[in-house]
Amino acid sequence: MRVALLTYSTRPRGGVVHTLALAEALADLGVDVHVWTLGRGGDTTFFRPVSPAVTVHAVPFEAPDADVGARIVRSIAVLRDAFEPHRPSYDVVHAQDCISANAALPRTPDEHCLRTVHHLDTFTTPELAACHERAVVSPSTLVCVSAAVAAEVTTGWGLTPTVIPNGVDAERFAAGALDDAGRSRWAASLGRYVLALGGIEPRKGSLDLLEAFARLRDSHPDLALVIGGGETLFDYRDYRAAYDARAATLGITPVVLGTLTEDELPSLVAQASALAMVSTKEGFGLAAMEALAAGVPVVARDLPVLREVLGSCVAFGSDPASLADALGTVLASPPDPSAGRALAASYTWERAARAHLALYAGL
Repeated sequence: MRVALLTYSTRPRGGVVHTLALAEALADLGVDVHVWTLGRGGDTTFFRPVSPAVTVHAVPFEAPDADVGARIVRSIAVLRDAFEPHRPSYDVVHAQDCISANAALPRTPDEHCLRTVHHLDTFTTPELAACHERAVVSPSTLVCVSAAVAAEVTTGWGLTPTVIPNGVDAERFAAGALDDAGRSRWAASLGRYVLALGGIEPRKGSLDLLEAFARLRDSHPDLALVIGGGETLFDYRDYRAAYDARAATLGITPVVLGTLTEDELPSLVAQASALAMVSTKEGFGLAAMEALAAGVPVVARDLPVLREVLGSCVAFGSDPASLADALGTVLASPPDPSAGRALAASYTWERAARAHLALYAGL
């Protein structure tokens, strides 16, 4: 079987991480896997080494447009024009986000396109809103990584996606907990910290976390707020400006690390006193699961999808006050990490790959 997996970026975002891990797991099962992506800013490969069993096609995408709408339209066109001549050589075409789904939409009745819906979002940019809508209604088959998101698709569009949960690289993050040298470096540079991953943006609930963190200062004066990651195709400058202004008013100076290497991330997560996942939209909660694998307490926003996936292994909050209370509780009395480690280890990429193969075979 020859499979094309399409994604929109080479940088470390959740859907990109998913794409690479699934590609490698499929390749381990003997599938001929090709990953197609936009190589922005001269990128020729991904943020981490990819198994040589996976063929990578990074389509050059120079000088991103300042206007988000124009950037979305050109992203779709550039990826589509590069991929389309190769399409007949693949048995399965599987897009991992709305941009790549639009680039791979069927043009004839005998063509198909699967699309994984990681999470649903609401956009105000017309081109992005149209991209999002087409990427839900036009693919021939939909996959969701959680039943909660699949239910949203059914409620909103009357469609019935197949649910295939993510895998988790639990061993890698468990090893981060044993990386004494790496953890010591983070402790020396950051002190004691609450970690959030994914950058500063509306979907990540960054302003709510800032307000929650402000409520912890009296009881935890030595605690830092650390933000890792944040590479994105979208323009969140206005939100970032509002965040920075509010942080200054509150007297908080978050440590913003930006994009992290594969080697840095496990020990950074493992050294955190807690990981906060306060997103307003999530598809699975992979970063939270990775923290559980490292034995780190997690506080999550009370969303149906995170209740479904993380269950009783994390503490929940729904607003800055309750998130602060939950953080205060796990900081003062960290829970036994064994249940979280077991949960993370139960989600494997091999299992996810086998479920995808069963779906592909039924097309």
